[in-house]
Amino acid sequence: MACKPVCKLCPHLVLSQAVTFTGGNLVVNLPAGSYNNGEKYCMVVAQAIPDTTTINAPVVITIGTGTAQYPLTNRCCAPVTACGIRTRTRYSTVVSTSATGGTFKLLGNACPCPTNNLASIDGTAPTAPTPAA
Repeated sequence: MACKPVCKLCPHLVLSQAVTFTGGNLVVNLPAGSYNNGEKYCMVVAQAIPDTTTINAPVVITIGTGTAQYPLTNRCCAPVTACGIRTRTRYSTVVSTSATGGTFKLLGNACPCPTNNLASIDGTAPTAPTPAA
């Protein structure tokens, strides 16, 4: 099938307006508007992720000029960190609200993050690796 030369974009496609690293969080700002509970939105991180961002910084969403920060979570409701998102990438999310706020939950997987997880735990404190001389 040939590609259509002209087509409409989905009304739920949302391009970020800004991406900043502030207060230890990677903040993705979305355009002003109401994001409805249970609605799916395709969010595109349109700006570059600041070089100063730490890989374990939680990703939060702000809307328009509002100051409320809504966490971006993965399918298991764990916070997504900066190492899990990429610039110029579309993420399918669904908004989930509560009495006091809400979250943007990924419907798919975030980008793979590096991990420094221990192979196992046995009740003793792990020792730091010895630097090579």
